[in-house]
Amino acid sequence: MVTHGEMILRITVGALLGGVIGVERDIHRRQAGFRTHLIVSMASATFMVVSAHFVHYQSYVAGMPVTVDPSRIAAAVVAGVGFLGGGSILRTGATVQGLTTAAGLWLVAAIGLCSGAGMYPEAGFVTLLGLVTLTMLRVLEDKNVTRRVLELTFNGPGDHVARVSKLLEGLAARVLKHDYRRNLREGWTSISFDVLIPNRVEIGDIANVLEGLEDLREIQLRVP
Repeated sequence: MVTHGEMILRITVGALLGGVIGVERDIHRRQAGFRTHLIVSMASATFMVVSAHFVHYQSYVAGMPVTVDPSRIAAAVVAGVGFLGGGSILRTGATVQGLTTAAGLWLVAAIGLCSGAGMYPEAGFVTLLGLVTLTMLRVLEDKNVTRRVLELTFNGPGDHVARVSKLLEGLAARVLKHDYRRNLREGWTSISFDVLIPNRVEIGDIANVLEGLEDLREIQLRVP
């Protein structure tokens, strides 16, 4: 029978390995960081320990009218973490953020279950592979574009959205969404464009193209 010390060790290993993934998420300023990943992995390891050993500690014996299915606890962890991960996913216009963070939470839940089952080599390997995926494979993502928010203010109404979109397309920029605001009392119009801009395009290039717009009063380009 596994001792209490061994069970505590399993939970500790699960927490530490989940925390390793959380550190990487913290470095990249994601919604869920070190503490969240550590807690999810630690909780998963605890559930796995309970799932594997609670029958013994309840002193069930043969012949008792009790039916036990320990695997249901581990299965519930997978479903529960799915809801937790869903809370980290945000949709902004045409873009979806937080999918990697949600997948990371699911990953540390699996690491916790592995650790709780005493499968230390597997838990360590999955942790290492997860770090490789989250860090080294990042270079395979499209790094030739940068997401920016372009805010323009015009004097009076007009077909500003179509004109600006056409100019941005000429710079090979892609508009993800736009927000429109019209001040009826003061007569100005403000439009915010969420765009992906090629890294080769300088801020000055954007300003030079947009400055020719009729009734343009102000240009602001910022990080979302």
